[in-house]
Amino acid sequence: MKKILVPTLIASAIAALAPVVQAQESTLSYNVGVVSDYRYRGISQSRLEPALQGGIDYADKSGFYVGAWGSTIKWIKDTTGVTKGSVELDLYGGYKGTVGDVAYDVGLLRYEYVNNNYQNATGGGVNANTNEVYGAVTYGLFTAKYSHSLSDVFGNANTKNSYYLDLSATFDLGDGYSLVPHVGRQSFKNNGQISYNDYSLTLAKDLGKGLSLTGALVGTNADKTQSVYQTPAGKFTGKSAAVVGLKYSF
Repeated sequence: MKKILVPTLIASAIAALAPVVQAQESTLSYNVGVVSDYRYRGISQSRLEPALQGGIDYADKSGFYVGAWGSTIKWIKDTTGVTKGSVELDLYGGYKGTVGDVAYDVGLLRYEYVNNNYQNATGGGVNANTNEVYGAVTYGLFTAKYSHSLSDVFGNANTKNSYYLDLSATFDLGDGYSLVPHVGRQSFKNNGQISYNDYSLTLAKDLGKGLSLTGALVGTNADKTQSVYQTPAGKFTGKSAAVVGLKYSF
């Protein structure tokens, strides 16, 4: 998207970074939640305001999985000349397995910005819908993930073959608490001036009965003078901030 930005509650991100193990039984699960600010790769997708989110996941005992996840967003309609695109729907599928002590996860992700007309953006743009392939490996506490775009990225023209590199660790603190430090690099092909690094430190608490609470410190070194990282009021969408989220899984 032109504002970079995107599947996941912060709590969902923590789950995604946990060591990957092949399921003993096939499962179908659902989740709904709210966050004080929808941050994706460090950039706010919701104009630094709250967002509603939810998803569904099917994990087969063979290791294959598919899912869908959605969130309210504001960055597309905040762009001059654009009138449609207030919902993000992420469709994904892949395979998880292990080789010795190393877990791996490979898959395909489609960011669908429902009915968006980002191609009408003043100053130029293309449809915001984006396709990525990804691969992740986990060893012990540590996870590395690489995502590679198969299309223009988030409405930025001529950015096919951009990438995102994600490095993280997951620490079980006991009593239902976990801590996840993260650093990432979003690189845009043919558009280096909007490339940036992001970082976060997320504390999660399992409240029981399907409820989880997260709090994160999030920030980036994105260029705040770039219009793609500004709200209509001129606020920087990649600024350092605290973000909280509540999710119910069932």
